[in-house]
Amino acid sequence: MASKAVDARRAAVLGKPIAHSLSPVLHRAAYAELGLADWSYERFEVDEAGLPGFLEGLGPEWAGLSLTMPLKRAVIPLVDEISETAASVDAVNTVVFAEDGQLVGDNTDIPGMVAALREHGIEQVDSAAILGAGATASSALAALSRICTGEVVAYVRSDARAAEMRQWGARLDVEVRTADWADAAEALRAPLVIATTPAGTTDALATAVPERPTTLFDVLYDPWPTELAARWSMFGGAVVSGLDLLVHQAVLQVQLMTGCTVPAGLIRPAGERAMGSHATSDHL
Repeated sequence: MASKAVDARRAAVLGKPIAHSLSPVLHRAAYAELGLADWSYERFEVDEAGLPGFLEGLGPEWAGLSLTMPLKRAVIPLVDEISETAASVDAVNTVVFAEDGQLVGDNTDIPGMVAALREHGIEQVDSAAILGAGATASSALAALSRICTGEVVAYVRSDARAAEMRQWGARLDVEVRTADWADAAEALRAPLVIATTPAGTTDALATAVPERPTTLFDVLYDPWPTELAARWSMFGGAVVSGLDLLVHQAVLQVQLMTGCTVPAGLIRPAGERAMGSHATSDHL
């Protein structure tokens, strides 16, 4: 566990809506484990219009920010530089305040997905399926670019979304084929299925789970389990949850902001305890 001497520092999660974000629970749990008693982590409801003014008002005590929707792309022109990972999907979910005052944008969703899969024994797959085509789907494609050696099939609802996913595939050097959402039951036979759609969207697919399912990564955690995840587990398949993703991306944010490393297993219980009354379906 690496650490560095720090004075009292501040961090926070921004977005709209933000009231039910679990990020404060996880980051504060990390600070407690790391002995960073002088660090604080808050939440602020900030929209795209209010983001520039919010950033301008921050003082030298600030160490970093977590960003959720709708700020992940809005922040890009407001930072001094962004990492290759963030640039690959045009999405920043982490801003680190460097010692020289520079604002550095990064993305921990993508490596967080990879880490969550690795924790469940998924190091590499020869093909995969993605349910959905929104912002999370592009992050899923970026994660798959690191572990998938073959084709990714994206199940989408419109020609426009299909075109976007193919464009993301070309940009990320992932072989992407698109298929109509009406055929989404076929996705469930893939070696790895990543569900990136809003709550309730995949419920109708639960009855189509095969007798021997492989691995499902469902990015939701409220409600949990989803009908699809519950059926998947019932049939003996492996399930990676949205909480798994949330925890692993938070671990990476803590490391970027504090210079300290905390194991995911030490902060996960705080998230599990909070999920009953304090949850959100986003990744922050």
